[in-house]
Order: sequence, then structure tokens, then C-alpha cells
Amino acid sequence: MKRLVSTLAAASLLFAAAPALADDPPPPLPDNGLARTPPMGWNSWNRFGCNVDETLIKRMADAMVSSGMKDAGYDYVVIDDCWHGERDARGDIQPDPRRFPSGMKALGHYIHAKGLKFGIYSDAGLKTCAGRPGSRGYEYQDARQYAAWGVDYLKYDWCMAGTQDAPSSYYIMSAALQATGRDIVFSICEWGGSKPWLWGAGVGNLWRTTGDIYDAWEGVKGYSLGMLNILDKQAELHPYARPGHWNDPDMLEVGNGGMTTQEYRAHFSLWAMLAAPLIAGNDIGHMDADTKAILTNKEVIAIDQDPLGVQARRVSRQGDLEVWARPLKGGGRAVVLLNRGAAPAEVRVDWSMLDYPATLSGRVRDLWAGKDLGPRKGGYAAQVAPHGVVMVTVSP
Repeated sequence: MKRLVSTLAAASLLFAAAPALADDPPPPLPDNGLARTPPMGWNSWNRFGCNVDETLIKRMADAMVSSGMKDAGYDYVVIDDCWHGERDARGDIQPDPRRFPSGMKALGHYIHAKGLKFGIYSDAGLKTCAGRPGSRGYEYQDARQYAAWGVDYLKYDWCMAGTQDAPSSYYIMSAALQATGRDIVFSICEWGGSKPWLWGAGVGNLWRTTGDIYDAWEGVKGYSLGMLNILDKQAELHPYARPGHWNDPDMLEVGNGGMTTQEYRAHFSLWAMLAAPLIAGNDIGHMDADTKAILTNKEVIAIDQDPLGVQARRVSRQGDLEVWARPLKGGGRAVVLLNRGAAPAEVRVDWSMLDYPATLSGRVRDLWAGKDLGPRKGGYAAQVAPHGVVMVTVSP
């Protein structure tokens, strides 16, 4: 009976939505009330790709707790592509029985028992990017299956989508998730092609703004972009971020070995300034001390999680030297002084860039040094290492 009621509810929602699917974009769905601050967690793809199984996922859940990541605010454990097996005789998606012999419901229970949340991956097309079964034509059936497994987060990709309309395709899955009655954060992974910042807030909780990140300070590698290339594409998107709805510049590469510690510190600082989802993508069970110190810096995380939910703007750019700033709840500001260049340089923020009067005596705190720097009038300047940042808060 419960299944029948769920099916009827899903059908009525789809019927109600159907006339709108011809429009671009569809009218917004009801806000699901989730992700009031940017989601934090871990995803398997950046480090492990298709090499996922239940032993790995359990190990990552264990490490999330033992490493201090959970205490720092990370709670989602998300299995990316390659978990899928085949659909059964009823069309219900099943996990790969060799990789996940205990099943997804048992794995979700294991994750939940750690005080964490369970995330999963699918695709709006016929197949996932790695060739597993996609959700096209099975959206309501898959959403019910995820809810039955205890899923709390769905990353929904855009491979094998053909001529599908992105807003409509994501709308259908979002409506399907809401019809389950379970709270499931919806992550739109459409890569920015149809400008999801213009319609994503009416459909999901976060939306990818670019192609995939790869583990490099700067550069282009096929459809993947280095960290600074992705950063530049976020500069004009700040009006679209707000509590419950976030621009997503892709997952973190911190700890994967392609950048220096200084560059990873910059990467993490800038993602926090962007109010980006902080989704670690490293092997958190084997972190070195520098990686752990970056990912668990609670003062930097607090900037990302600031309840005002305003994404940073680039308020100054002089060659390789930049200033990024965002307002914080309570009237303070967070500021990153960024040196993109290959030599040390002084970078300065003037209070006028922060909409403060020049006469303000602003209290400055360095978030990586963990040190109060005292009151400053007019502005603040610091020597910034090459490919590095200085991150401060300014309080009136």
C-alpha cells in the first residue's frame, strides 16, 4: 500500500509538472529546506575514480570520524560513478554485487551509524559517464530506491543526455526526490553548459558551474580545468548563491598530490570564500599532517559556513595580485589576498573595497596563522608567497 501511495503521489506530481516542462526554464519546485549552508563531505571520484567498493567506502566513513573531519563539519559520504549493477526484473536499479555484496541499504546503515550521511550518484542520461545505467525514464523509480536505501544526497550527472533539455531533466528528478518524502540534497552536475545558475535554485541545492576540476594550480586538460581557471569562472556568479542554493566549482583536490601545500591552502581558502560545497576528494584515511591541517581549519571552514551565505566577489585585480572579499553575519568581512604569480609580492586591501569607511579601525585576524593582528586603519597589506594567499577577517 505504501508503494502504491508513493506511486500515485509521484504520478500526480509529474502530471502537475508536465505542462511546465515545455517551458525554459520550468517554474521552481518548492524549496526542500536543505543545505542552508554549503554541504560538506567526501566524494570518491577525484582520488579513486571507478575503483570503489563497500570496503573502501566503509574505510572512508571510519576515517571521516577518526581523522577529525566529522568534528570539523564534514558529514556526507558520497559514492560517485561505478557503483551500479543492473536493473532487476521490475526495473529497480541494483548495486554491483561484486563491489557491494552487502547492498546499499546496509552500507547506508553503516554510514548513518557513524553519525554521517549517505550520498550516491546517477545521471540524467541513458548511461552514466562510466557507462553504467543512467536514470532517464526511471527517475521516480530510482528516487524511491534511493530513499529506501537511506540516501541523503544525490549527485546527478549529464553524460549520454543527447538532446535532452537540462532544466526539464533536472526538474523531473528533483520532483521525484521530493515525492519520496525523504530529505535528499540534490546536486546538479550539468557542467555549466546551460547556465544552471539561472535556473538551478528552482530545482536543486547546488549546481556545477564548469567542467571537472583537475589537480593543478592552472591549466586546461581536455574538458577539465585547473583550480585558477575554475576560480575565474566564478567571479561574476556571486548574485546567484544564497542559503539552500549554491554555485558549485567542483570538488576539492586538496591532498591528491598535484599541487604544493601552499597551493592547496589557496585552493581551500578560495573555495571557502566562494561559499562552495566543501567536498573532499582525497584519501582521507591516509592524509599527511599538512592536508589534515588544511581540511580541518575550523576558522576557514566557518567562513564557508557563514549563515549569511554571500559568495565572495573579486574586488581588486592588478596583474597577478587579487583581493577577494565577502560580508559575514554580524558585519565583519572575510578577505583573501591572492598572489597568482611566481614571486613574493605585497597585496593590499583598502577598507573602501569592503564598503567600510577609511577611518574605520578594523580588527584583523589571520586565519591560517590563527593570530590576531590588532586594529588597522584604512586597510591592510601583507607579503604573500607565490601561488599563495593570506586569509583574514576584518571586524569593525
